Amino acid sequence: MAIPTTVHDLIDRYQNTYSQTNQGAETADIVVRSPEVLDQTVISVLMHDVLGRVQIIMPYNALLDVDKLNSQTSRNLQALSPDDVESIRVRHSLVDLPALPDITGLPCIVDQSVLNMEQIFVAAGDGESLVRFSSDLFATVIEKAKVESFAVPLHLIKANLCDPSEDVAQIHEAIQKFTYLRIKQRLEDTLELPPLPQTAQRIIHLRADPEAGINELSDVVEMDPSLSAQVVSWASSSFYAAPGKVKSVHDAIIRVLGFELVMNLSMGLALGKTLAQPKDEPEGLTPYWHQAVWMATACGALVNLIPRDSRPEFGLTYLAGLLHNLGYLVLAHVFPPHFTLICRYVEANRHLDNAFVEHYLIGITREQVGSKLMQIWNIPEEVVMALRHQKNPEFRGGNAKYSSLLFVARALLVKNGIAIGVNEDVPAELYEFLELEQERAEEVIADLAAARDEILRMAGMMESP
Repeated sequence: MAIPTTVHDLIDRYQNTYSQTNQGAETADIVVRSPEVLDQTVISVLMHDVLGRVQIIMPYNALLDVDKLNSQTSRNLQALSPDDVESIRVRHSLVDLPALPDITGLPCIVDQSVLNMEQIFVAAGDGESLVRFSSDLFATVIEKAKVESFAVPLHLIKANLCDPSEDVAQIHEAIQKFTYLRIKQRLEDTLELPPLPQTAQRIIHLRADPEAGINELSDVVEMDPSLSAQVVSWASSSFYAAPGKVKSVHDAIIRVLGFELVMNLSMGLALGKTLAQPKDEPEGLTPYWHQAVWMATACGALVNLIPRDSRPEFGLTYLAGLLHNLGYLVLAHVFPPHFTLICRYVEANRHLDNAFVEHYLIGITREQVGSKLMQIWNIPEEVVMALRHQKNPEFRGGNAKYSSLLFVARALLVKNGIAIGVNEDVPAELYEFLELEQERAEEVIADLAAARDEILRMAGMMESP
């Protein structure tokens, strides 16, 4: 396997240095990436403050506790921006950044736990391979580094990804711990959340009315001028290639989007705008409404690939995609002093799903609070379960296909360069459960990612007042 020259030369240098100071020789091997060695894999995180940049080396299966690191080093470090990290990678012709101090030439801080590993696997810089070091040889690699203890093993962070029965208790506990509010009888009072918007209430009633049709939906949407304008703009997008000018909501429903899509698009817009966009956000991640449009469009594209007799409802699948990240807004609303801390930790732990950071810092996750709010607002159960179990590919309970579609959509979008989460593989069993052809699903999402400019224009319409 060919690895970047920079990395190859460093490995040779480390081996020569070791052989000169020790009896015998130690060699580093190039191996294929494998999930089996994640517990022995170390990663590099670049951070900075007013005193300069540093390189952090820590286990892959751990969370970087930024506060603990700063306390031990008397620094005010935070993650380097993705653009700055990218410039370093490009400068050295690297696909990924190996956890080798001499790659960057920056002062290096290593977590204590790395010294206890029997062998260490490091990214080789080509995006495909790992370099395997013995513990003795890696000691030579990091001999000039400072050693501290700041990484928290993931097995100590019990993020609740799959047990909704514990959600209410954990949400109450988090609120009591961080906001010192008296625990009230009703969850919606405790969270101090806004009521369900009138437009969304009307749409929910409309959904329950078997006699409701295009005229009734048009009337509801047109009662909100801002929402009406957004629906018309959406239908006018070149993404849908509608012939002629879309002149009204009624026109948008009949000629372009259809009844189900307009109903769920309108509900998603109404609900999403109930909670204010936070002023802070993790740098380098896709903004809220951009994520919403990517996921809704991807879910809509994927659901159409499922055989008709086992296909989840398109409208609810689309709505689940639009609202998949609503819990992010809820966290910002309920825990404003701590939300900034969450953002900084997410930036420093880009190798981890946000659930680990959120549970570590406040004891709950956005998926828990987002789905609970949907339940409080009486949003269809399919959407509630989709939001709650979207990170759990093994969930097979009621309405599991909706959450499974969210998992597949996110994973494939990330593989196509859309920064909405961590890079993870879709289990083959999940494709089988959904009756999705993997190759076709990957092809459809790749085509969608290629339409990035149009998707971003559509997201811009969502952000408009």
